[in-house]
This record gives sequence, structure tokens and C-alpha cells, in this order.
Amino acid sequence: MKDVLKNYLESIQNRLWEISDTFYHHPELGDQEYKSSKRLIEFLEEHNFVVEKGIVGRSTSFKAVYNSKKDGPTVAYLSEYDALPEVGHGCGHNLIGTMSAGAGVTLSKVVDEIGGRVVVLGTPAEETNGAKVPMAEQGIFDDIDAAMILHPADESYESGESLAMDAIQFDFRGRTSHAAASPEMGINALDAVIQLFNGINALRQHVTSDVRIHGIIKEGGVAANIVPDKAVAQFYVRAKDRSYLNEVVQKVISIAKGASSMTGAEVHIENYELSYDNMVTNQTLSKLFTGNLLTTGVKKVNKAKDSYGSIDMGNVSHVVPAIHPYIGLDSPGLIAHTREFADLTITDNSHQILSRGALALALTGFDLISNKEVLEKMKNEFRQTVLS
Repeated sequence: MKDVLKNYLESIQNRLWEISDTFYHHPELGDQEYKSSKRLIEFLEEHNFVVEKGIVGRSTSFKAVYNSKKDGPTVAYLSEYDALPEVGHGCGHNLIGTMSAGAGVTLSKVVDEIGGRVVVLGTPAEETNGAKVPMAEQGIFDDIDAAMILHPADESYESGESLAMDAIQFDFRGRTSHAAASPEMGINALDAVIQLFNGINALRQHVTSDVRIHGIIKEGGVAANIVPDKAVAQFYVRAKDRSYLNEVVQKVISIAKGASSMTGAEVHIENYELSYDNMVTNQTLSKLFTGNLLTTGVKKVNKAKDSYGSIDMGNVSHVVPAIHPYIGLDSPGLIAHTREFADLTITDNSHQILSRGALALALTGFDLISNKEVLEKMKNEFRQTVLS
């Protein structure tokens, strides 16, 4: 049966390469991926998936389902297709979206015989305001047994961890006046932002080493001779797990309120992007995928690397067994979010890597559906590590 999957994937791989390359040549930013999502939807509908568009209030999202006529588990593949400003597909989401769609279509060709259901989820805006967050919150994964996504990287790595993250905006409001003639009449909002940065810098000594706090001054005044009455700072605050992140965020908020008291500027605090939870890899599912990836021609899969980034797949991993491994583009040291990374995704070698990744995802889905023992082992691990 796995040979059937391999042969079918080979029969559609030229189409997959064409879709991925089209994404590269026509990159679209998060929540603006209208042509990209449309192309994936058309491909899935051609293969008898029933598609619901615009789920969880996101116009470029979708849920595509292939339902067999037999009972069995539901396997979900998650597609990303948003690009980066100016860089394009420097994170390889053109490969990610296409691998997931290709895996879903490939697996659908055998589920009428083995049972189960295949779902491909179109998940916009991973780079900014990830749609997987409301999907996890609104029950999209309630009827799904396992969720998988495969990310390109310099080399192949097992699925690992990511940091939980909150994106927080601090909007300080003061009062203008002439900075030389009557500074005493002003309330300097920029001073409040500077005190916020100083306080956060002092906090760094007193948090665990996994914590990352980094920010910018988005607005800081309009002229040097006017006391700024508005200043805005944006920060990402990250930590290894959600519970500790919540503690750190409260400390940062206290610093902001202190800066407000020191300067007299009022502060309004809000999240300017959705919050991401830490990634909890299901090791049973991860080992299953790694084994399958090694059968596709990938020669080596490294152990999970330390990650200080944040992904909305983390939120998914808290509601369903999930993995987020990496497939290598055979370019050690390659840096993501660069044009060099984007350009590498359309080479002949990367086309072959796309095919291997899609096949490994499909093979893993087949194993979950056809092997009740490994399915139950995966679910038991999830109950013990996440739900307990």
C-alpha cells in the first residue's frame, strides 16, 4: 500500500512543483493570500475534497475534507502560504502549503480502502497573526486525531519545541508643549517609553535564560522642539512555556505602569497580534514521521534543535497530538527570512525535497490510520503530557 502512495505522489509531483513555484513568483502577505489559497483549493477540489472557505473569520483560510466510506481516524495536514514583506517566500511557506496539500491528496487515494478521513487546513498569516490560534480556540481540531506540518530549513530536524509568545503594544499619551520655552507644561510620552525600555533591560537579569524580550519604538514624537504627547512601543515577550510567560508579561506590564507613574503619561496596553503557545511535540508521532522521512531519500534527520522562535502550531499542539519537523534544503547554515532562502525553494533539488516531504507526511498519515496500536500510543502520550 505504501508503494501505491509513492507512485501516486510521483504522478502529481509536477503539479505540486508548479504550484509552489507560482507562490514564489507571486508572494502574498498574511491574510492577503487570495490567489495562493484559491490555487490550493482548486487543486484539492479537483481531487474530490469538500472545501469550506473562510473559516474562523479569516477570508483566506479553508478546511478541505476527504471523507472515506469507512470509519477511522482523521489526519490533518496544515498549509501555510503567506510570504514576508520585501523578502517573499524567505521562510519557505510556498513549500509548506504545497507539501501539505500534496500529502492530503496522496493519502486520500487509499482511505476509501483503509478507512478514515483526510483534512487539509489552509492557515493564513503564520508570520504575523496566525490563523491556527483561532482554529485551536474555536474547535476546528475537535474531530481531528493528529495534526502535521513540515517546514523547510537548512537541514532536516526532528520536531521540537518553540517559545510561547505575547505581542504587546504600549501606547503612552502625554501633553505637548514647547520643548524649550515651556517644557514644564508638557508631559513627555517618549520619556515613558524610554523608562519602559530601561525597566525591561533591568528585568532581563531576573528571568530564566529562555526568556526573550525584544521591542521597537513605533512612534516617538514628530519634532525635537515639541514635547511628544504620543509614543508607542511594541514588544514580543517569549518564554519556554505559557505559564511562566504569563508571569513575565505581568512584570513587563508593571514596568509600563511604573513608567506611566514616573512621567505622568497615561498608558494603554493591548496585544497587537495573537498570542502563540509553546510547541509540545508528540514524540510518538514524531518518531513515526522521522522513520518515514528516512525512507524517502532523506539521508539524515538531526535531533530537534533549540528554538527561540514562536509558531502558531504551538497552539494546535495543546489541543491535538501534533508535530512540526523540518526538512533540509541541503544547505547547512542557510538563514531563514532571506532572499537566498526564497530563491532556493524553486531549484530542481528543492522540488525533489518537496516531493519527499509530501510523501513522508502521507506515509505517516497512512500509518496512523492503519495501525491502531501506534494511534492509541500517540493519544495516550498526548493525554499524559498535555491534558494531565
